[in-house]
Amino acid sequence: MAEHMLQGAALAVEAGLDDEVVIGALLHDIGHYVEEFPDADMLKEDRRHQETGATVLERWFPTRTVACVRQHVAAKRYLCAVEREYFEGLSDASVHTLGLQGGPMEPAECEAFEQTVPFLEDVLAVRRFDDAGKVAGRLVPPFEHYLPMLRALVRDHSPNAR
Repeated sequence: MAEHMLQGAALAVEAGLDDEVVIGALLHDIGHYVEEFPDADMLKEDRRHQETGATVLERWFPTRTVACVRQHVAAKRYLCAVEREYFEGLSDASVHTLGLQGGPMEPAECEAFEQTVPFLEDVLAVRRFDDAGKVAGRLVPPFEHYLPMLRALVRDHSPNAR
């Protein structure tokens, strides 16, 4: 999972996106690690990993970064509905999880998604990095490479971190 998240961040850097989106790509699956957090009272609820991750991050990171985390699963459902080639390119495992996540969006859901999701283009980019960041053995920078970005975003966003 960590290698996958690092690949997503590296792809965002390669695409020339800014730190808020790069870190959104890096942390998009952090909700899978919620048990690692000492304040894990969220475990009492049945939450989807994207919501859990966004909830953990929203105190510390900008809205744009959090939107990339919160919406990356919905973005998959959206892209499957609006781009046939996107759906056809999914792995068997991703098709399976798509079913668990509600399947492709209906037209009304797509319209609502387009109208209400903040930073839509960034969210869709992170979704594509999520899909592309599954290459075994791909060489990418280590987590430490992103520490200056993480620190700067937390410093600039969180009043308690100054």
